Amino acid sequence: MSHPLELSSVSKQYVSRKHRVDAVREVSFAVAAGEIFGFLGPNGAGKSTTIKIIMNLIRADRGTATIFGTPSTKAETRRHVGFLPENPALYDYMTGAEYLRFVGNVHGMPKQRIRQRSDELLMLLDLLPAAKRAIRSYSKGMLQKLGLAQAIIHDPPVLILDEPMSGLDPLSRVLVKELIVNEKKNGKTVFFSTHIISDVERVCDRVGIIRNGILKAVKEVAPLLREGIEAYRVRFAEHESSAEQEIMVSPDDLTTQMVAITSTGGTIRLLEPVRKNLEDFFLHIIRED
Repeated sequence: MSHPLELSSVSKQYVSRKHRVDAVREVSFAVAAGEIFGFLGPNGAGKSTTIKIIMNLIRADRGTATIFGTPSTKAETRRHVGFLPENPALYDYMTGAEYLRFVGNVHGMPKQRIRQRSDELLMLLDLLPAAKRAIRSYSKGMLQKLGLAQAIIHDPPVLILDEPMSGLDPLSRVLVKELIVNEKKNGKTVFFSTHIISDVERVCDRVGIIRNGILKAVKEVAPLLREGIEAYRVRFAEHESSAEQEIMVSPDDLTTQMVAITSTGGTIRLLEPVRKNLEDFFLHIIRED
C-alpha cells in the first residue's frame, strides 16, 4: 500500500554565476498514515525547499515525491493535500470568513458544509471575533492561524505545514498543537517543518533531522525520550508525619533505593524521570556534522 507521503532520493541544486548550493541532497523518507512527522533543522537546512518540491512549487533535479503513490507533480494529488506555506499570502481585502468560503468553493465543498466548517475552525482557532474584519488588519499570528484553517477546511487526508507555529503567541501555539493532534486522531497524516524542538517533542511520532540539505537521521520520538533518562527524582517521607526529602537516583540504583525507603516504612511521594530532551539529540547530530 502506498504511503500518504514519500520522498525518494530527492535533490535540488541552485546555481548562480558565483555560487552552487546543494539545497537538498538525496533526501528519502516515507510518512505513514495517521502519523505526525516533524521535519527539524536550523534555518537554511533545506526544510522549505523540500516542502516546495512536495507541493510542486519547484521541481527537483533528481528523485521523486509522491502522494499516495502518485507523483506530486500531478495536479490530481492536490485534492488529497492541505498546505500551509511558511508565509501564507492571503487575499487581504477579504474578511476571514469570506476567505474561508472562497477556499471552500475552490475545493467544491457544499455551501452548508463550508459554513459549518468555517464557523468550527474560526472558533477553534480563536478567530471568530475577527471573522468579519478585513484580513489586512490581522496580526502575523492571526494570519498564520487563518492560513492553517484554509489548509484543513476541505478535510484533506494529508497536511503539509511549513513552520505552522511561526509567529504565534503561547496560547495560539497550544491551540495549533491541539488541532494537529486532533487531525491525527481523525486519521490524518501530518508533515510539518520547524526549527523549534519542543514542538516536535510534544506532538510528533517521528522526527527527521536535516542539516545542510542532508537528512541526518529519522527517529521515533518516544523511544528517544525514554532512552534519554539520566536519573530519577524521588521525593519521599520516612514516616507519615516527617518532612519530605528529595534525592536523585541513577536508573541502575532505582529499585534498590525504592526498596530501602519502603521497607523501613517510608512513603514515596514522587517518582519522576530526569531525561535528556530532543534538543540534546538534535545538538548531538549537528555537532557530529
